[in-house]
Amino acid sequence: MARRALKLASWTSMALAASGFYLYSNKYLDPNDFGAVRVGRAVATTAVISYDYLTSLRSVPYGSEEYVQLRSKVHLRSARRLCELCCANRGTFIKVGQHLGALDYLLPVEYTSTLKVLHSQAPQSSMQEVRQVIREDLGKEIHDLFVSFDDTPLGAASLAQVHKAVLHDGRTVAVKVQHPKVQAQSSKDILLMEVLILAVKQLFPEFEFMWLVDEAKKNLPLELDFLNEGRNAEKVAQMLKHFDFLKVPRIYWDLSTKRVLLMEFVDGGQVNDRDYMERNKIDVNEISRNLGKMYSEMIFVNGFVHCDPHPGNVLVRKRPGTGKAEIVLLDHGLYQVLTEEFRLDYCHLWQSLIWTDMKRVKKYSQRLGAGDLYPLFACMLTARSWDSVNRGIGQAPVTATEDTEIRNNAANYLPQISQLLSHVPRQMLLIFKTNDLLRGIEAALGTRTSASSFFNMSRCCIRALAAHKKKNTCSFFRRTQISFSETLSLWQINLHELILRVKGLRLASWVLALLSWLLPAPL
Repeated sequence: MARRALKLASWTSMALAASGFYLYSNKYLDPNDFGAVRVGRAVATTAVISYDYLTSLRSVPYGSEEYVQLRSKVHLRSARRLCELCCANRGTFIKVGQHLGALDYLLPVEYTSTLKVLHSQAPQSSMQEVRQVIREDLGKEIHDLFVSFDDTPLGAASLAQVHKAVLHDGRTVAVKVQHPKVQAQSSKDILLMEVLILAVKQLFPEFEFMWLVDEAKKNLPLELDFLNEGRNAEKVAQMLKHFDFLKVPRIYWDLSTKRVLLMEFVDGGQVNDRDYMERNKIDVNEISRNLGKMYSEMIFVNGFVHCDPHPGNVLVRKRPGTGKAEIVLLDHGLYQVLTEEFRLDYCHLWQSLIWTDMKRVKKYSQRLGAGDLYPLFACMLTARSWDSVNRGIGQAPVTATEDTEIRNNAANYLPQISQLLSHVPRQMLLIFKTNDLLRGIEAALGTRTSASSFFNMSRCCIRALAAHKKKNTCSFFRRTQISFSETLSLWQINLHELILRVKGLRLASWVLALLSWLLPAPL
């Protein structure tokens, strides 16, 4: 019996050793892909972060200076651990981490600044994996489809990577190829996140982040369907065709599937690269204005919003032939479709914020689910202090002090912010993310102090509300009245903008005159 047990143990040991050696030596098998490893890592990280918060802040008086400093250190440690988890588990974890990193004015700065690196640390699939996906989906080898295919990807993201290639007819294309394991792992990863967030909520009742899982459940299957992405690209190109500054790469449907997307190759610099724009004589202020026009049109007029405008997805270039500045919009996997009720309430809210109608700010904030937290909601939406909201967000530009105050308040009001995010309509969540990404671009370009974005938003709100009123009336007289009111309102905005510009020019001339008086030209 003992001999039999020893023999069984020997064979088992040999089998385990051989399996271990095989897994170690096989470069195409990654231990990170095994469910037990991924679950264990996520559970361990969540436990360590929870323990850190429970023990580190327990003995320090809440609200004291020592508490604030210590909390910042715990936030930073926890953010780094979370970032390491996302990088190790990849795929869905990186996608969710990128989403959190984009919420600049909603989450503590320690988290957003740490998680931002996930945009540049996405994993790459090997060329063998790329060939496998293309072979399975298109039924041919790469050399049968392309004259050339760059092995090094132009960029890698959480769900896919993009390669430059040339078709046999000479067209240069961008080939987006999904990471092969993402599809199978995504549903399990979302379930794991849901369980962990529910567990953390038991320890910290004010922790309201189930909205994050709900959004991932809804959006990830759409983002993993590249045919859906292609349809979105064509829809937004048609919708915004009147903007001659916008370029949406053409989709090649004959070589596209759910996991492979072929599109026109378009080159350019990232929208936050001010040096690139200056080298190529592209007007930074014009790009910022056009980006604001484009997104105002999407949100207020059409209710169909590109929700991932991080700098890698928005390029700028001089259009070949004309030399005119152009915005190139990429990655159309994530769009938010706004209901008409939500879109109109959102229009009314922004009109109220722009024209400082505080009664209507309260009314429409509460209609959008803010409840008694409507002042916080208005601050989150505008990324301005409550004092600035009350004075008028278009009256004075945001200062560095105010910006720092808003970011710091994200840590102080985190329980209230998470509560608010769990109560607002789901459509609002991606709008918050989109707003923060756009503000990040404006901050990088140094254009956030411009008031022109508010005027553009107001114009779109007026047009959207007028179109809704006209659609719901059959009276020719009433439609004419609405059109006249719309024209008058737009004219008032143009006049207001002109007056501010004249004031700015007059101020500039006074400053120049003062400088020339103080600093006379040398003889």
